[in-house]
Amino acid sequence: TALELEATPDLILAIFVPPLVFEAAFHLDLTQLRENLTPILILAVPGVLLTTLLVGGMTALGAGMALGPAIVFGALIAATDPVAVVSLFRALGVPRRLALTVEGESLFNDGTAIVVFRIAVAAALTGVFDPVTGAFDFAQVALGGILVGLVLGWLTSQLVARIEDRLIVTSLTTILAFGAYLAAERLHVSGVLAVVVAGLLVGNIGMARTSPSTKIMIFNLWEFLAFLANSLVFLLIGLSIDLALVWENLGAIVVA
Repeated sequence: TALELEATPDLILAIFVPPLVFEAAFHLDLTQLRENLTPILILAVPGVLLTTLLVGGMTALGAGMALGPAIVFGALIAATDPVAVVSLFRALGVPRRLALTVEGESLFNDGTAIVVFRIAVAAALTGVFDPVTGAFDFAQVALGGILVGLVLGWLTSQLVARIEDRLIVTSLTTILAFGAYLAAERLHVSGVLAVVVAGLLVGNIGMARTSPSTKIMIFNLWEFLAFLANSLVFLLIGLSIDLALVWENLGAIVVA
């Protein structure tokens, strides 16, 4: 008999999100990020909320969808993926601050979008949306994820800074990326933000004392894992698309 595996949404997120998010956070300079934190957070939190409402509203009006599902759709695509933009920035040599703002926003917007998506789904299913409860849930999930990332990232950074074996250091960063995500999700807080914070701490504190050869090895590994995860995500999206369904809903897709 053929082996049958069920790829649930939670499993897909647990496999693909950690390497993509960790690699991006791992390479960011914490000092530069701190200097540009205000525009990054404005874009990543109010910016994502505004995009969700605008896209949801336009889709509801233009495609004739109910507002609840339209807002869920808005939340799904509010968090932009800057891979193409960042590579174009590098080719054009744009100011570092602009590139850093786009990269930093892309890290934090994932956490915002996932929380907003869950709240929007709950509101669409129940037909009830309480702004106060929604804001409280958002703060609780976001701050909880940041706290998990701080604790696990700091502990791993202390180990990485004291261990010279390249394979052990590489293993620790891998365990941290997936472990921070799974631990946060187990506690019902933001796994994405946990991975972001953990990656920032290890990349800036833990790697500060490691040898150049170890840094090169780990940077190359995470660059490859992120590339592999990105490629597989797009491949799976392509394989799962039903062309007949796309044609039936072409009008709504064009509006969206």
